[in-house]
Amino acid sequence: MVANGKAGGAEKLAGALRKFIPVKNSNPARVDLTPGCAFGVVVDERLKEMERQLGEVKDRLNGLIYLVIGAVVVEVVLRLMK
Repeated sequence: MVANGKAGGAEKLAGALRKFIPVKNSNPARVDLTPGCAFGVVVDERLKEMERQLGEVKDRLNGLIYLVIGAVVVEVVLRLMK
């Protein structure tokens, strides 16, 4: 309780304990992982661009694999129909 604009002893104790006891439901997403220097920003941007390009290569490779598998299936079906 607050009496005369001053916090009571229990509230002061609870406030002090909150500073030292870790919160169990803390959100790890609140941690700031952004680089603190220009070099880190450049490296981060390059890494993101490489990840995007790698995703494009993977998509194209998957498309090529499906194309080859489809061609093989069509060839097998055509040979069985003869």
